[in-house]
Amino acid sequence: MTAVHPIVVILLILVWAALMWIQVVYVVPVLFAVTLAAAGVAALGLYHLHACRTLAPVTLAGPSPVAAPEISYRHYLLGQVWRDWWAITRTVVPRVRRTARGVLAALTRTLVGGFWGLFLFPVWAALCAGIVAAAVPAAVFVLALTVLYGAVATAWLAAWLACVLVLAAIERGFMAYGRILQTCPHPFCYERIALPVYACPGCGARHPRLAPGPAGAFRHVCRCGARLPTTVPLGRFRLAAYCPHCGGRLPERIGRVRVEPLPFVGGPGAGKTTFMMLGIRALHDRARAARGRLAFVEQRHAQAYAGALRAFERGGRLTKTGPELPLATMLDVELPGRARRILYLFDPAGEHFTGATEVESLRYLDHGEALLFIVDPFALPHVRRALTGDERGLVEGAGAASDEDPADTFQRVLNELRSRPDRGRQKRVAVVVTKTDLLVRTEVGRRLGDVRGWLGGVGLGNTVRTLDQVAGEVRYFASGLAPGGPGAEVADLLGWVSGLPDAPKGGEDGAPDGGTGGDPPGTVPLRAPWPVRGRGAGRVPFGYQAGRWGVLASLSVLTVTALTGAAVAAAGHLPY
Repeated sequence: MTAVHPIVVILLILVWAALMWIQVVYVVPVLFAVTLAAAGVAALGLYHLHACRTLAPVTLAGPSPVAAPEISYRHYLLGQVWRDWWAITRTVVPRVRRTARGVLAALTRTLVGGFWGLFLFPVWAALCAGIVAAAVPAAVFVLALTVLYGAVATAWLAAWLACVLVLAAIERGFMAYGRILQTCPHPFCYERIALPVYACPGCGARHPRLAPGPAGAFRHVCRCGARLPTTVPLGRFRLAAYCPHCGGRLPERIGRVRVEPLPFVGGPGAGKTTFMMLGIRALHDRARAARGRLAFVEQRHAQAYAGALRAFERGGRLTKTGPELPLATMLDVELPGRARRILYLFDPAGEHFTGATEVESLRYLDHGEALLFIVDPFALPHVRRALTGDERGLVEGAGAASDEDPADTFQRVLNELRSRPDRGRQKRVAVVVTKTDLLVRTEVGRRLGDVRGWLGGVGLGNTVRTLDQVAGEVRYFASGLAPGGPGAEVADLLGWVSGLPDAPKGGEDGAPDGGTGGDPPGTVPLRAPWPVRGRGAGRVPFGYQAGRWGVLASLSVLTVTALTGAAVAAAGHLPY
């Protein structure tokens, strides 16, 4: 075998060294910078690609699935935004690692897999170093993304919290300004209500906390996709409301206008139901004359009222109230201006006032600031003793009088009221002496003029003086079945005791007070129902999509910025 001349070996070594020197000095810096930039761009591109795949879907399914809630979706920034970030990160990082390993293995096999590796080793080293070094800007990008996520989430959370606080303050101010009281009208409950449970008009789901909070500031998104208002000024009163304690249906417009509980207090047979029906009739005439409106909340109460009117027209008497605890007769009254009330008229059987235990069951007495004390004059011992035989026969022929002394009834109710924090203080008390159409036909009743003075003269002097102490204002009224129906005085009294301001007593298009023209009040809805609007149960809420698009836009800006910075840095390392 012919030996290679040493000079040839030396020349080959010099050529190899020169080639290495040229690669290291001129090729490697350029190749390293280009590889570093290309690897960084590839990593950013992969990240952005997976971000688009994760954040673009509008359905609940996807790389970062959105779990369907039990009732309503939580705000996007309170959880889902971080699940989206983790879905992107846990998908991209392994993908970038696998891609880098595959490229490094392919470069090693191609560039240094044979004898030519002696000549291409610097190229291989520059390429591999550029790919490995790209991990640093990629890590910086991931860190910058996390910081961006945190900054965006913090900024939007601060804005969201400000909206929550402002909306809550507005609603509290609205409730305080309107002195809005919300209570349950249903038997065995009668609880005060801070926030009703609202039903979604789309799927019927009950929302117990439909207020500015973790589920949203302006709107909550139901599990069916319907968007529901969070405050009364935003339209929450247009949803069906239920008592959170017993689940009973509450009247329309609850929370928008004040609920005024009006207990009718009186013994058995005192005439509470009769006076209540007369009061409704007079108030309905007044509302119609003033171009306002009055409507029953429950159809059964509208039917009972219509039956009472027919009984009055026939000259008959109303049937006795049943022994069960009463469901309030609910009236929605609206007069011109800002005169709006939901009246709860509580008319229990008189037997509920005949014992302390029975009175305790009337829990609605805990909430009101007014009541009507119904006095059957023929239940007063002094009046009974003053009746002649003929007068007693007249009274018994017209109907049995109450056996319960009104003084005892009032004392039991007063004892129950004193258990309240305000010691039973009432703003308005109306004392109504009933059956005066019979009373004035007796000798003792002919002196009925000043009702307050008359009551003091027939044995209720202590009761009258006690009322002056526990009530801010007391009014006395004489009521009977007049042929022409209830007069304007009945409407005045019921309007005053319910806190309604004075309204016009007549109008061109309305019947005069005391008239019976026109249809009786019905149950016409007083609000338009909330429309079902949303994206459907299978799609993410609009707030989620807006949040994802905002994050994706921020990612795009960051990607362009990173690419520009990489290009500038690579250009700075190029030799000139």
